[in-house]
Amino acid sequence: MKLLLLEIRRNPLLWLLVFVPVALAAEKISHESHTLHFVLSVLAILPLAILLSHATESVAAKTGDSVGGLLNATLGNLTELVIAIAALQAGQYTLVKASVAGAIVTNSLFMLGTSFLLGGLRYHVQEFNRIAARFQAGLLFLATIALLVPSAVAEHEALGKGGLNRELSLALSILLLVGYALGLWFSLNTHRELFAGKAEEHEAAWPIGLALVTLAVVTLLVALVSEVFVGSVQYAASAFGMSPAFIGFIVVALVGAAAEMAAAFSAARKNHLDLSVGIALGSAAQIALFVAPVLVLLSYVIGPTPMDLTFWPGAVAMILFATLTASLVASSGRSAWFVGVLAIMVYLIFATALYLLPPKGMP
Repeated sequence: MKLLLLEIRRNPLLWLLVFVPVALAAEKISHESHTLHFVLSVLAILPLAILLSHATESVAAKTGDSVGGLLNATLGNLTELVIAIAALQAGQYTLVKASVAGAIVTNSLFMLGTSFLLGGLRYHVQEFNRIAARFQAGLLFLATIALLVPSAVAEHEALGKGGLNRELSLALSILLLVGYALGLWFSLNTHRELFAGKAEEHEAAWPIGLALVTLAVVTLLVALVSEVFVGSVQYAASAFGMSPAFIGFIVVALVGAAAEMAAAFSAARKNHLDLSVGIALGSAAQIALFVAPVLVLLSYVIGPTPMDLTFWPGAVAMILFATLTASLVASSGRSAWFVGVLAIMVYLIFATALYLLPPKGMP
């Protein structure tokens, strides 16, 4: 417990934990203050995501390279997954799909680009493991194809938007999970020597007991706060002049990935660009290969109706171009600050377009 309190005192962002009980209490006391609930829940989720990340890394550091890598890969996007599950239970499939698409684009463009920019401002040219970057980009491109197929055939008269498209999405989700598992086996077992440059430098790990308890408690708190967030998001979006798609695509993606971004940016400033690229592209690939198909499967159990993988046309284009951009800037194994600017500019173009031209008639 002393280690946890020390971490909270050391990291100013964790001082925002005070908003966790405030957000939960505000939802009980004032049911109609939706905008306030939205702001408080966002402020509460941010420090919880950081604690969740630290607990996951501590557990991974105590379990050995292979199991630790599996835990980091599987739990790395737990915050986004919990938020999406809360939205799934509420039947807000617009928010779910927007958060999935936004996480892919945010991680592969904003997180990667900002890492290149911050590292490039300190070092003239930086190098990273090109093989590892290409592997992650390849996984991301595989997942992108699978996510695009249901959207591409959604208007086909033989499929429409009904049951057959859901069956296609279910089949593709299973294929993506198989691909995800095989990718982990490849990178963590049979060809792990190719990814040696991705070795992470953990901070002092917590004892396994503290890490596991923190992981369980924080996951529960994220779930509770996510219910407040999902319940207020539509009202807050209207109050702020934003669509639910923009909230999911931008706000949820940025808040959910806050801890990973902090780690990636810090590593880039220390010239550990292997870690930054691995976090950014690995997280984007994990969202597409693991989180999205898991949400489809869970929708059959906890959702009001089964969810498919059909995205609105703008999201389809953004995911595709984000994947191509990330593959392009990461293919050489070298970066400079302006490479980061290019990736960030693509992200800002997407965000501006989504804010000014919100999607209508989303699937």
